[in-house]
Amino acid sequence: MKTPMVWFFIALALLSVFGGLFFGAAELSVEEIYHCVTRHCSQSVNEIIFWQVRVPRVAVGFLVGAGLAVAGATLQNVYHNGLADPYLFGVVSGAGLGASIATLLFTGSATVESEILSGLASIPFSIALPLSAFLGAFFAVIIVQILASKLFGNRTEQLLLAGVAVSFMLSALSHFILFSAEPFAANKVIFWLLGSLARAEMWFVWIMLPVVSISVVVLWLFGRHMDAMLLGDESAKALGVRVNLMRMGVLIICAALTSCIVAYCGGIGFVGLMIPHIVRNWLGVTTRILILGCVLVGGVFLVWIDVLARVLVENQEIPIGIITSAIGSVFFLLALNKVRR
Repeated sequence: MKTPMVWFFIALALLSVFGGLFFGAAELSVEEIYHCVTRHCSQSVNEIIFWQVRVPRVAVGFLVGAGLAVAGATLQNVYHNGLADPYLFGVVSGAGLGASIATLLFTGSATVESEILSGLASIPFSIALPLSAFLGAFFAVIIVQILASKLFGNRTEQLLLAGVAVSFMLSALSHFILFSAEPFAANKVIFWLLGSLARAEMWFVWIMLPVVSISVVVLWLFGRHMDAMLLGDESAKALGVRVNLMRMGVLIICAALTSCIVAYCGGIGFVGLMIPHIVRNWLGVTTRILILGCVLVGGVFLVWIDVLARVLVENQEIPIGIITSAIGSVFFLLALNKVRR
């Protein structure tokens, strides 16, 4: 383990989380932020801006980046494919389809209810949204596995192609649903599907934190099993690893992790593709150190991408999914060229 590099990333993560609190539509000085953290903000409006807007946004951004990066890293390790990513495996598209259906159904039901019932409906909806996203992601996982086993004989090098095909298919279904929906609700979902932290609230953090933490810990505990799989399926089986079961378990965990993120933040692509490659170059390929590095670097990456989304265009906010896709598409071509060689 490259201990100095790990400590560098820990320090960078702490500085990034603190630095992200300074950026936003309202200007808060260093002194004001210090007062908000240690005592109380000088004005009540600053109290709201700091604790209800910026802190949740930075915290959610870090969790999203960490979760997507860890999901991508583990998928790449267990499937022996450097191009594996929740976005390309169809997991994000499946989660997006489930969440889109839930959002449109909720919007439709809320319009015919009284104001009081509409407010109460947000409580079960906070559970229904991630549940629908998970079911959509799990549906995508099942389809990919069926295609891989029936058409490609479970060859891992073909699994990515099945994932890409399923991703396009589920995206087409999402677009058809949006096309058929009421225009206002459809526009709301389209903006959400592009990926954004604009609506991040503190209760997002309390829901996402245990999901991301438990997923990371479970994957970390099975790190040695995944390291054995890096040696090849036959070598892993000789060491007592149940390869097919391990792959399915990892895929389900990554589906749960990704679906929770997509449910609250929309489709943010290519983070799980880029960050693991960067971390491998700096820290190594073994799973446990890779997971730790992805938590730190992925979190830092998305915090600053969100800052960029807020400041790149004056008086407007760009959905972060657009920025990560623009960067990720170039990175994907470079990674594809490296794999080809």
